[in-house]
Amino acid sequence: MTGHVLITGASGFIGRALVADLAAAGHPVRAAMRQPADIFARTVEVVAVSDLTRPVEWRALLKGIETVVHLAGIAHAGLEIAEQAYDRVNRLATAELAEAAQRMGVKRLVFASSIRAQSGPVASSVLDETSAPLPTDAYGRSKLAAEQAIRASNVPFTILRPVLIYGPGVKGNLARLARLAKSPWPLPFGSFSNRRSILGRQNLIDAIHFSLRTPATQGETYVVADPEPLTLAEMVAALRAGQGRPPGLLPVPLTPIAAAFRAMGKTELWDRLGGELIVNPARLMQAGWRPPVATRDGLAAMGREHRDA
Repeated sequence: MTGHVLITGASGFIGRALVADLAAAGHPVRAAMRQPADIFARTVEVVAVSDLTRPVEWRALLKGIETVVHLAGIAHAGLEIAEQAYDRVNRLATAELAEAAQRMGVKRLVFASSIRAQSGPVASSVLDETSAPLPTDAYGRSKLAAEQAIRASNVPFTILRPVLIYGPGVKGNLARLARLAKSPWPLPFGSFSNRRSILGRQNLIDAIHFSLRTPATQGETYVVADPEPLTLAEMVAALRAGQGRPPGLLPVPLTPIAAAFRAMGKTELWDRLGGELIVNPARLMQAGWRPPVATRDGLAAMGREHRDA
């Protein structure tokens, strides 16, 4: 990859680490964020971008840009967000960016979509790029529609569909799991045998690097996950190993746990805990991607972070 690269969503969980990584590697980076802040090296050009609920003047941001990594959007934040908001921010803003990038002669647009463009929180079979896209919520539908808009724009693209991402500073369910693992008490997860694919943040960043520098990824869509799916019990064990502790897991029957979650109206959360979602990244690996961080090592690092917090 040569030339300037524009990163949208530069202050987010993925964007901040990606900007720092690209800048450290010597790439000229333009970091776009809603509230510019002095958080990057002096070599990084920080620019303001308006809230994506309104049209953005993408051409000004794309001037002199060779490649784009589009991370900005509404994350999977739950059912309280209207479908129209997901559509405006995740689909329409992406479509407008792709069209502007095509007109401005951008050589590659890498789009961070989501496995939720392809599946709900559980899947009855292993997912790969040949699996039919069947999103089950507004977030997933908006991501799938954004992918379709990128393909229709004729801009040179690579689309990545990552699974749930972990790493230092992660929020959401994995952060809650890390806090649980920090507790001194045994946890009732010993009977969980369902496996779930997750993805280290550094592994996703490496996949983005790979997509930008590899001509064969142009025009392709890839699912992205760590190669080894883990059970919930194995995740907790890895987190606690990072704290220098034994797993401390109790083999509690799953039926009453599932019933309790459903009684509280937490069916989707139970699906995320007790359901299976395995994603096979073989196609991206066959193209040459090699995730640098092993899943258990990455979770152990998270466990150490929470221990020391």
